[in-house]
Amino acid sequence: MLDENLARIRAHRSNIHRYRSLLETRLSDLERRFIERRLSEESSALEALTSQTFPIALTMPPRLVLPATTGAAP
Repeated sequence: MLDENLARIRAHRSNIHRYRSLLETRLSDLERRFIERRLSEESSALEALTSQTFPIALTMPPRLVLPATTGAAP
């Protein structure tokens, strides 16, 4: 199942890349709207699949900011 989901993730990423490349070309308004809609659908599908495949998001704890010391070392 993981291999299938990873293949689907790669397919969505490939489609997103292709649609972004197409948006950089000369398109009619109708073509541009269609590609923008497909790009939005692919992005949503990728996000849903990614959150389903990798449900735990690892985050780093916030860094502790220490006050700057002045003067000689203790």
